[in-house]
Amino acid sequence: MVRQGWLPVILAMVLAAAVLLGNRSLQLGLDLQGGHQLSARVFSADPETVITADDLDGVKNVIQRRIDGLGLAQTQIHTVGSDRVVVQLPTAQPPQEGDGEAQAVVDDTLQQVANQITEKAVLQFGVLRPGEVDRYATLVQERGNARVAVLLGQQQLEQLQRSRGSSEELGAFREELEAAQTTFDQLEQDIGRLFDLRPLTGDDLVQVVAEPNLESQGEYYQLSLTFSAAGAQAFADLTKEVAADGNLRLGILLDGRSISEATVGPEFRENGITGGGARITGAFTLEQARGLEVQLRGGSLPYDTEIVEQRTVGATLGSDNVRRSLTAALTGLALVSGLMVIIYRLPGLVAVAALAIYALLNLAVYALVPVVLTLPGIAGLILSFGMAVDANVLIFERIREELRSGRKLYQAVETGFNRAFNSIFDGSVTTLISCLALGYLGSGLVRGFAITLGIGVGLSLFTSLVCSRTLLKTSLFLHPALRKIQYFQPVR
Repeated sequence: MVRQGWLPVILAMVLAAAVLLGNRSLQLGLDLQGGHQLSARVFSADPETVITADDLDGVKNVIQRRIDGLGLAQTQIHTVGSDRVVVQLPTAQPPQEGDGEAQAVVDDTLQQVANQITEKAVLQFGVLRPGEVDRYATLVQERGNARVAVLLGQQQLEQLQRSRGSSEELGAFREELEAAQTTFDQLEQDIGRLFDLRPLTGDDLVQVVAEPNLESQGEYYQLSLTFSAAGAQAFADLTKEVAADGNLRLGILLDGRSISEATVGPEFRENGITGGGARITGAFTLEQARGLEVQLRGGSLPYDTEIVEQRTVGATLGSDNVRRSLTAALTGLALVSGLMVIIYRLPGLVAVAALAIYALLNLAVYALVPVVLTLPGIAGLILSFGMAVDANVLIFERIREELRSGRKLYQAVETGFNRAFNSIFDGSVTTLISCLALGYLGSGLVRGFAITLGIGVGLSLFTSLVCSRTLLKTSLFLHPALRKIQYFQPVR
């Protein structure tokens, strides 16, 4: 009698997969969806330092935490070679040509991502050297003027983008804004050199929150810091030192740039500021404050990085890739399914049904994990379809041999599956080992191929050995007409 135990399980899995795919969309890679890719080179200022694979993974993990903190969906980050980290940003709806505001949003997002990739975000605290008080006052005034120039430039650029100015005008304004920003950054760097560092860094932070600065007249933001126990004591000692001299300043430096300075009142001369909290104030916009929050939460980069390539994959190219891949896959499946039915008749029809279940389960796993589908990933999926078909061919040939040896139909089916099991299992295991090696040693696109192929091989074991077996045995008991030997003999 046929084992009916698997049939409800298979039906439940098919239903669950269909529901899952109805509620979750597949994640498409850059080559299928279109978007932007930034490649960064990782290096050390010390030429004798060798960056290992673990070091590169550490840089990737920091960048991953930072990008995740920006809230960008479906971002893919991976390492390439010995010194590259690649960040891919798929774009579901690219801006239309001439839409200045939408393009400005895209440009702003790319700039935020580039900042998270290239800025080390080493947070340090220092005390203004007593002999640099006058120099400090001069630089602060110059920095204020530079900040005004940057803010005015940003406002003018936004107005021009809203009015859809020409590309030449936009380019000229961007150059002026970049020059003003460079001057401002240099002044922050010059001010940072006036401070002596103290043993308190971003590693002593346990929480960073960007919040509105209620004391500012404009719509500015600040960062609220919470220190660890050791950091709280170091901050108290630091503020106690600054409070002892009214001319001194406490400086907060990020990558050597002074982003905020403050005085400490004389009431803190005895114990300093206790409580384990501090604020970084300044003329921070919401975007700047959130960027700093993300950087400090994600941690500092252990090595220097620089953007060496930035490219855009058009949505049209991505949709063309999807269309061609689907056409190739569906054409191949249709041809294979037709041949299976023509050659193997009823078992071939069962194999087609098992392949349909196999395809549904594959897509459900991709949506559940989730797996980012790329062109190499689709190649791995199509290859796994071929292996699933090959397993069914092997089973059906075994059944034919059993029928030729004189076994009854049901016995031939049972024996055919049993005898084909070892060959199918051994072949699948060796392929899975290859997939594991590719996934572990490969990177980027190679890993995507290995993942989809590995998932496909694992599922093909289930569909060919369990689904095909259950469906074929069930068909034998549906109607006596289906038990005719000629329905199981291949056409030659």
